[in-house]
Amino acid sequence: MDISTIVGVVAGLIIVFTVQILEGGSPTSILLIPSMLLVFGGAFAAAMAGGVMKDWTGVGAQLTKAFAKKVTPPTELVDEVVKLAERARREGLLALEDAVKTVEHPFLKRGLQLAIDGTDPDELHDILHAEIAAKKKSDKASAKLFENMGGYAPTIGIVGTVMGLVHVLENLDKPDTLGHSIAAAFCATLWGVLSANLIWLPVASRLARLSAVEAEEMELVVDGVLAIQAGSNPRLVAQKLRSLLPPDEAKKAETAANTKKAA
Repeated sequence: MDISTIVGVVAGLIIVFTVQILEGGSPTSILLIPSMLLVFGGAFAAAMAGGVMKDWTGVGAQLTKAFAKKVTPPTELVDEVVKLAERARREGLLALEDAVKTVEHPFLKRGLQLAIDGTDPDELHDILHAEIAAKKKSDKASAKLFENMGGYAPTIGIVGTVMGLVHVLENLDKPDTLGHSIAAAFCATLWGVLSANLIWLPVASRLARLSAVEAEEMELVVDGVLAIQAGSNPRLVAQKLRSLLPPDEAKKAETAANTKKAA
């Protein structure tokens, strides 16, 4: 599990509460249920109003993905594709029928199955790229939901502050409670800005980044499957796929391959 999002959000909240304590305040003074309910619930409702219901059917899964998604090193995928290319070159494409059952990467499994079934290379290319395009659209819509919540939250917070100040003006005859009431009113703005910049916008950015990483993996799989189908030399397959990796990952993959070859 990649815990960067969890660490970032938790660290941000810890910093906020630590600063509150260092300034002589109490964390409980900003943990006001009405303000938090208005900001979180209002942002959620506003974002829902701006979309369609099907966008929200998988919001829980997307939130879990943002916090708990495991990012697999691309070198592992390259190694797996190269092994399949070696077997296909040695035993023929149909020999991968059994190997497909053990492949864990769903997109790679579908691509190999299409290749084994004799799908025309051009059609195979179009089918796989259509799936990549569809995934990008779906991921973009999911990230947009949280981005919208990040946009609405500060404004909802201001609404909460105005509501609180209205309550303050209604009780000007009670000067002993004015300080507490004004502070409570501004907590809504605090949670609006805080939730937008420490939770919703980072989650949206995280989902967008994960989508980009997964799309890059899928592009790599397409090239790998087409090379396997064409019966390309496994060494050329490995070299081609490594060229698609980021420079640091490509260097690691080449070093690992050289070490394995020397052994």
